[in-house]
Amino acid sequence: MKYGWNERWQSIMDSMKDHGKPLVPARVTAQYSKQYRIITETGERIAAVTGKYEFEATSRSDFPAVGDWILVELLQGEPRAVIHKLLPRTTAMTRKEAGAVPDEQVIAANTDTVFIVVALNQDFNVRKIERYLIAVWESGSQPVVLLTKADVCDDPEPYVSQVMSSAPGVSVHAVSSVMDQGKEAILPYLIPGHTVAITGSSGAGKSTLLNWLSGEEIQRVQSIREEDARGRHTTTHRELFLLPEGAIMVDTPGMRELQLWESEDGWGEAFSDIEELAQQCRFHDCRHESEAGCAVQLALTEGTLDQGRFANYKKTERELAYLARKENSAAKRQKDRSRARQSKSRRDRRANGYHFSYDGDD
Repeated sequence: MKYGWNERWQSIMDSMKDHGKPLVPARVTAQYSKQYRIITETGERIAAVTGKYEFEATSRSDFPAVGDWILVELLQGEPRAVIHKLLPRTTAMTRKEAGAVPDEQVIAANTDTVFIVVALNQDFNVRKIERYLIAVWESGSQPVVLLTKADVCDDPEPYVSQVMSSAPGVSVHAVSSVMDQGKEAILPYLIPGHTVAITGSSGAGKSTLLNWLSGEEIQRVQSIREEDARGRHTTTHRELFLLPEGAIMVDTPGMRELQLWESEDGWGEAFSDIEELAQQCRFHDCRHESEAGCAVQLALTEGTLDQGRFANYKKTERELAYLARKENSAAKRQKDRSRARQSKSRRDRRANGYHFSYDGDD
């Protein structure tokens, strides 16, 4: 199979395989509500999870996502399949799903690299890039920042330098599909069996980038409003494509705002320079506000640490702490409801037991 299957996945499948059913491996290439498009050795199929799978799933992230490897039962004589099992993910880029109750939504699974795409127009925002970096580092994938539409920018280099200073250890490339510039910097990531996801805001040029790298128009492209660089959602769902070089690419819908989900490790990685400074503070519990001997405040005073970057560091720290409290509260409510149901069930059993005993004595 040309979609990233290898000996490691084969070994995992062998350890999970239900010998009572003829299950075969497949990869999720697109998702539409509760239906999935998958690819197997025999071609594409439409699939859905079993009733047992749906019953046992406790959250949205338990369901398959684009990029996942699954074990399916092929229905004979039909272009459909039934999903029985999800193979453990190696990586998963997630975000907080919209809604009052905290839940995790998987954007793309089993990716090796994630291209964070930002256009060199009014959409350019370093603070936004930092948020994406948090999510990508947390996923376990390798982030790469692509500054697209370099042809509309007089000099991309200052922007590249600005991003590099806010993204320690991350590769940053300015590219232009219109001018066919920068492709040589991207090609090393597009190796056979390597899965790359594209993420970023609407209008950043993700679908254009995919078409450019594939050498054909496999995704429809829409124009943006030049006055505010806002784009419409060209991509309306996550979808996986096989590129000519053998790499696998996942295109994702544009996001107005990336809501973070349980990203403490990714937060520390994205702001590793500030975390290193924090290790030099006099007090181990320093909040980096007005404490004596604060290495972070000293760096701010000396100008070696950007004020905007530090403000975003504190903002995302508060956001993740709030999300953790909210999630714990939701989990407690769910646990209390479960205990209440169990208590009611015990009372009902005791009541029924007393009733039967009374009938027996009579």
